Amino acid sequence: MATSKIAITIEQNLLNRLDFLVKSRVFPNRSRAVQEAVAEKLERIGKNRLARECAKLDPGFEQAMAEEAFETEIDKWPEY
Repeated sequence: MATSKIAITIEQNLLNRLDFLVKSRVFPNRSRAVQEAVAEKLERIGKNRLARECAKLDPGFEQAMAEEAFETEIDKWPEY
């Protein structure tokens, strides 16, 4: 995968904690630690967005739609 170099500004306390993790061999280097943190945060944001969108759905309506589709398709299911 292609990578790009960036510069960031980080609080000293966070940097100290990050360096401790690198020295403890939790991460091979600062770059990998930051990459994994950003990837994890982006994944969490994506899941939160999905949860917010799902919360907008009306469960009764969704159930009715599923049952309607199920009833019309059951004739097409193969017999086992």
